[in-house]
Amino acid sequence: MNVLLLLAIILLILMSIVGEKKGVRSFIALFLNFLVIFVTILFMLSIESTIIVTLIACTVISFINLFYINKFNDKTKAAFFSTMITLSLLVVFIFAVEHSAMIQGFGEEQEEEINAFSLYVGIDFAKIAICTIIMGSIGAIIDISLSISSSMNELFAHNRFITKKSLFQSGLKIGRDILGTTTNTLYFAFVGGYLTLILWFKRLSYSLGDIVNSKTFCAEVISILSGGIGIAIIIPITSWLSASILVHRREKTNV
Repeated sequence: MNVLLLLAIILLILMSIVGEKKGVRSFIALFLNFLVIFVTILFMLSIESTIIVTLIACTVISFINLFYINKFNDKTKAAFFSTMITLSLLVVFIFAVEHSAMIQGFGEEQEEEINAFSLYVGIDFAKIAICTIIMGSIGAIIDISLSISSSMNELFAHNRFITKKSLFQSGLKIGRDILGTTTNTLYFAFVGGYLTLILWFKRLSYSLGDIVNSKTFCAEVISILSGGIGIAIIIPITSWLSASILVHRREKTNV
């Protein structure tokens, strides 16, 4: 049996045992997300508006991970709208940073690998760099928004008379508790994915200045920092939206 198929079966079994029906939907969502990314790449090769394609892809991914897995309810609505607002703000910020940092294109470390290939492929690498950062941040943003909205929904279910201000402050406290760990997740994802590059830098006796000024290194660090900024932004947005939706539902029910 193919190793990949075996691992997929093991993952499906474990997710089914732990998550039951939601675990199965989560497993299916993995392949749906892969399909969305694959289709996005195809569109990027034929459409000039790569950033718009990426934003549409992130919206579809948000739909899959929020509404398909967790169904349509107050917590997923708050998480989805929070994700869209944060994504809009993050795109503007990333666009400005990318333009100033000039991280588009290939670094010196990649020149030997692409030396035999033509670079005239009709792709705007500046926009691709922005799309890469956006796609790298969307997962963490969705995760933290759902974590906050789900916790606030549970808190509201046990205390339906809580005020909007107290509910909002509780959301902020929940967000602060998971802010550091989620940001570290982005960092360790970078370290794990680029460990060989870091070892290569060390092997070639790169100085700290050379590493810091490396285009490849800077692009990944900017991606981590942009994701961290997105995580920090979405905490108050999700807290406010969740509190507003839950309190509005209570007032509507009482009427």
